[in-house]
Amino acid sequence: MSDITNFELYIRGLTIDWDRIEETSYLRGIPSVSGVSELNFTKPITFFVGENGSGKSTMLEAIAVSCGFNPEGGTKNYHFSTYDSHSELCDAMRLRKGYRKPGWGYFLRAESFYNVASAEEAYSRGGGTMPEYYHRKSHGESFLAMAQKNFRGKGLYLLDEPEAALSPQRQLTLLLEIAECARKEAQFIIVTHSPILLAVPGAEILSFDGGEIHPCRYEETDSYQITEMFINNREQILKRLLETEEG
Repeated sequence: MSDITNFELYIRGLTIDWDRIEETSYLRGIPSVSGVSELNFTKPITFFVGENGSGKSTMLEAIAVSCGFNPEGGTKNYHFSTYDSHSELCDAMRLRKGYRKPGWGYFLRAESFYNVASAEEAYSRGGGTMPEYYHRKSHGESFLAMAQKNFRGKGLYLLDEPEAALSPQRQLTLLLEIAECARKEAQFIIVTHSPILLAVPGAEILSFDGGEIHPCRYEETDSYQITEMFINNREQILKRLLETEEG
């Protein structure tokens, strides 16, 4: 697979005005986020990686809302709310955009995809089109069906843990969908723990670990290192873990 060719990105970066965020905000307690005044994107595919609670999804959500997406996900045509939980980071964020606008876009959140699937069905019926009936498919099948319907060239896609419902084989299918769209001038910003998705050639990986956002190589990610270590040393690792648990 050849590397993705660079083009004029739709989102080139962002700045955060911390004067607009309350001193008591929990955002100031997330080291990787609170240390950011400016963040730049250099590749058509950018991955956010890091441990749970490191601020990856918080940053992605703020980018999505700043772009005009519904906080719970969907296209920019989706306007619904089942639980208002997004942070004020979007109010302090300013996106640095390219000179072109994306022709399409989608914000995928694994945790709220059920609500988006319900909204898709209601919107389709109201607009006189045939719904996709995501609820009639398995969770993984509906995720992949959404991607295959909505991913296209010259679009902007923000994905929060898209691997959550996918088998390793289906993750490879999603990887191909992402790479093919990026070749057609689509931009992706993706939060993931998947060592499969992270392997897309030519992608930019930004780690939220260690208290600051910084670029890292594929082989430096915990997702890769822990997976490799477990596969190569499975018996020893399990023996040590289970002995510790029993002790």
